Amino acid sequence: MKAARTYFKRLSRYYLYYAATFFAFLASLALLEREGMPRVWIGYLFMVATIALYAVIGVVSRTSNVSEYYVAGRRVPALFNGMATAADWISAASFISLAGGLYLHGFDGLAYIMGWTGGYCLVALLIAPYLRRFAQYTIPDFLAARYGGGAGGRGAPVRMIAVGATIIVSFTYVVAQIYAVGLIASRFAGVDFSVGIFLGLASILVCSFLGGMRAITWTQVTQYTIILVAFLAPSMWLSMKHAGSPLPQLAYGTVLPKLALRERALLADPRELQVRAIFRQRADEYGARLKALPTSWENGLQDTQRRLDAARLRNSSLAEVRAAERALIAYPKTAEEAARTWNAGRSANLARAAPPSPHATPFAADDKEGSDIARNNFLALVLCLMLGTAALPHILMRSYTTPSVAETRVSVFWTLFFILLVYLTIPALAVLVKFDLYTTLVGSDYAHLPTWISYWANVDKVTPLISVADINADGIVQLAEIAIDGDVLVLATPEIGGLPYVISGLVAAGGLAAALSTADGLLLAISNALSHDVYYKVIDPSASTQKRVTISKLLLLGVAFIAAYAASQKPGDILSLVGAAFSLAASTLFPALVLGVFWKRANNTGAIAGMLAGFGVCAYYMLHTNPILGGSAAGQWFHIAPISAGIFGVPAGLAVLVTASLLTSAPGVQTRALIDHLRSPE
Repeated sequence: MKAARTYFKRLSRYYLYYAATFFAFLASLALLEREGMPRVWIGYLFMVATIALYAVIGVVSRTSNVSEYYVAGRRVPALFNGMATAADWISAASFISLAGGLYLHGFDGLAYIMGWTGGYCLVALLIAPYLRRFAQYTIPDFLAARYGGGAGGRGAPVRMIAVGATIIVSFTYVVAQIYAVGLIASRFAGVDFSVGIFLGLASILVCSFLGGMRAITWTQVTQYTIILVAFLAPSMWLSMKHAGSPLPQLAYGTVLPKLALRERALLADPRELQVRAIFRQRADEYGARLKALPTSWENGLQDTQRRLDAARLRNSSLAEVRAAERALIAYPKTAEEAARTWNAGRSANLARAAPPSPHATPFAADDKEGSDIARNNFLALVLCLMLGTAALPHILMRSYTTPSVAETRVSVFWTLFFILLVYLTIPALAVLVKFDLYTTLVGSDYAHLPTWISYWANVDKVTPLISVADINADGIVQLAEIAIDGDVLVLATPEIGGLPYVISGLVAAGGLAAALSTADGLLLAISNALSHDVYYKVIDPSASTQKRVTISKLLLLGVAFIAAYAASQKPGDILSLVGAAFSLAASTLFPALVLGVFWKRANNTGAIAGMLAGFGVCAYYMLHTNPILGGSAAGQWFHIAPISAGIFGVPAGLAVLVTASLLTSAPGVQTRALIDHLRSPE
């Protein structure tokens, strides 16, 4: 006990020194900016300094010890484990995308905050203490021991299904994190998006490759400090600017009524109505072309070719000829491709033509049926995120790192506390930024746009993160003329609020810390599942500890590069990718985990059938209803969005697990004894 207190005091001293150094670094950069240091150098210093810090921790914490590499030696104090888990949890989706989602969707975006925080209550009550009591290394470890079966009763079939689920869920999640790394690096280091991804990857690998969970834990504690300061600094600035209070949570109640008044004024603004009418007209033109297919595609192709020929014949300028050539190259190659392209264009213009939903109105819709659909989707998403949180392998792995079951319970409390410091600020930040844009950018002179718009528009020129176009040619910026990607909002907040550029660098460092901390944990979850559960437990049980750790490191390297390549293809927005991971985790792992602890009758056959059924239903629904995956919204059940596919996968998994267990023989005495051990006091 005395040794534990000494260890805690030593850690506290180290991190206090680090915090003091970090604030001194911020103050130094602020002074350098005042003295005229170029902005690009400030961005470089933030990126290099933070990545170097993580690299140093990774090198200092390097290890080849199995217990240290997999579970940090099971000696992480509850407070620090809570900080590390919070950093692991506050991913790019939380730091970068969540406030943007609330900005775009208003009340409906609160589903993410309610679901993710509520899920931690389930972790504390239903799973985390029992996993720590089990005291092994991975989630497949627990499921294999609990359900048994296979050769020698070692649970190989259950283990392999759990490994598959861990890989699919974690890989989907990690792609979103690496995408965010590329987004930040491309903006603040001035490199290409794909290059930025692989630069960030180097930082991830130094920590997780060298030191496993030990290095990741101490890096994540460091990263949480950066995340917290980076998120609170611009929030408090905007809070003072618009409400005269440094507490964003209090400013939220003050600014929200002002935002509602501004929204009503914009809804009735004649110039706004004019812009929305133009978008509606464009949507109608796409609709007319779709109705006239394939004739409209053939006529359009001929017209495009004719314009190029005419430009060449009349010796037009090189710019005009190149523009005509690009138009021909971009034109759909087939009538089927034209149908897809024009459908997307029609949908995009209809969305721009629709009046913005009031921020504080729950389940806003044109009629009661639409409102009911919005409410059902809200509740379905909350449930999926809660159950998915309670089944995420990289989060549950942290239950193994504390010294005892009691410390695990306390650790979950600290995790919730540290998460809420950020999560209670996110709705306030969304409202503050929205009010700022609605009152300063909207109605401004189009010829004198703020410089931050051009900065972010040039990050990705193919699909710009923000665009402001003078649709009605009146020289004034209208709300309907602004298109902003939710993923850019938090990163651009310091520039939107007129803060010094050093705060922009700080926010970028915070976003990078959020993405890297989660990516570290996810990659380790995948590599550990492959090296420990597949190689050691199934292929070569006699492998030495050194060989197991080496294989884990090599697998981590391979998975990281595959994930980086997938992220470079820009498969979707961050929130959508993360939401898919939660539905898959909930459908596949949650029933087996919870019933494995609380229902002794659950057996091997039931677990296998339930996990396969839950995953199958969830994956089928996503593929069948998500247009990005080749599905159609027309295939939705009860109008539930594909991101909430877990609402069907979880009941299917539970029902099949229970039914199959009851129809087959009960677990043996050894399994029942394991359950009694898990549920007994420590």
